[in-house]
Amino acid sequence: MKNDNVNKLVKTSVLCSLSVVLVWLIHFPIIPGVTFLEYDPADICLLIAGLSYGTWWGICATAIVSVIQGITVSIESGWIGIIMHFIATGTFVAVSSVIYKKTGKLAVSLALGAVSMVIVMIPLNLIFTGIFMHAGVQTVAGMLIPAIIPFNIAKSAINAVICGLIFKRCEKYFAEK
Repeated sequence: MKNDNVNKLVKTSVLCSLSVVLVWLIHFPIIPGVTFLEYDPADICLLIAGLSYGTWWGICATAIVSVIQGITVSIESGWIGIIMHFIATGTFVAVSSVIYKKTGKLAVSLALGAVSMVIVMIPLNLIFTGIFMHAGVQTVAGMLIPAIIPFNIAKSAINAVICGLIFKRCEKYFAEK
């Protein structure tokens, strides 16, 4: 493994660790009455990995964090939580990092990544939330407009804004040497 890959691996590992610590420390519901939908800032670290080192590194970090979170901090959501977190955050990270690499426009990249996550979560919630809640598709569909979509918009927007505010300030620490 080249020295630059070791550097990326170490820094991505630190970002993964920080992501798990953030979800452990900071998680709370933001939609009244829907307590299983909790905001956490963990995606920010994964976005930084993807923006700094590229899509592959961001997706790998997302996979690792999804499994660690799913077997520790978010154990009650089980395999469903792992899959949903990986696909939702993976979409956010992949879209943001690909667009950032092509355009260099951070705000546009994060905004399109956030929108992509919201869109991909609609069918995911219809499929998996019903299984998680032991409810039918109609029950979940009835929750989309008043709870699930607003939650995903809020979570992805908050994480995009925070990432946008801190990424340029910390980018030099994650730059390839």
